[in-house]
Amino acid sequence: MSGALPPPRKRYGQNFLTDQNVLKRIVAAAGVRPGEPVLEIGPGRGALTRYLSQVAARLLAVEVDRDLVAILAAEFSADPLVEIVSSDILRCDLVSLLADRDQGRWRVVANLPYNISSQVLFLLLDHITLFSGLTLMLQKEVAERIASGPEEKEYGILSVFCALHCDVDLAFTVKPGSFFPVPKVSSAILRLIPLPAPRFQVGDEAFFRRLVKSAFGNRRKTLWNCLKGQFAADENQLRSVLDACGIDPLRRGETLSLEEFARLSRALQV
Repeated sequence: MSGALPPPRKRYGQNFLTDQNVLKRIVAAAGVRPGEPVLEIGPGRGALTRYLSQVAARLLAVEVDRDLVAILAAEFSADPLVEIVSSDILRCDLVSLLADRDQGRWRVVANLPYNISSQVLFLLLDHITLFSGLTLMLQKEVAERIASGPEEKEYGILSVFCALHCDVDLAFTVKPGSFFPVPKVSSAILRLIPLPAPRFQVGDEAFFRRLVKSAFGNRRKTLWNCLKGQFAADENQLRSVLDACGIDPLRRGETLSLEEFARLSRALQV
């Protein structure tokens, strides 16, 4: 990439990955298969884009910074397999964006800004059937939270939501010095491999998500205090459902496994 580059912009949470060894490891971790299209979210200055363009059957890179879009579009103008899209990924209609370009399942690779990583992950989970795999750079604490299980300190809402639809693998960590500007925290590469179907049936997924969010709403409260008045006609019904599910109402939400959340979700929807 030639020419003057715009400085990193705080409004977009820009920390550009510059370590070539890390870039190569990300591409290897993504495991792009022959003939597979790739969606890159937040290509920035194109460091990862250059490697992905060598392995993807088609590369669609979505960038919110218009100055960087212009630079990337100029650099890849001669490559018909690379398309730079000027857009905020959170405002994109993913079905239209991807299905109009390739009817196959896409592999996602993204170095996500810390301030929108959870929102982007929710968006991807909402459209998980579009994807063959997600390889995401996240703040290390967020990645550890997603990969954790019940009773672990980091276990939370995203842990449950991701485990419902994906196998989750914390691939490796990335030191702050691998970026410009240098962030104050470490990062990690998280791989999510979508399952053919949800790991457990939960009934209406919007209801399930609301249930899980309520259960984690206050970690000092018991499950009973978090759920009463919200998910049953009265306290007797809630007590009956919890008993039928074999769940002690005095437990806290962070002690419930995905299977228990799924069982409780189904029972409360009957």
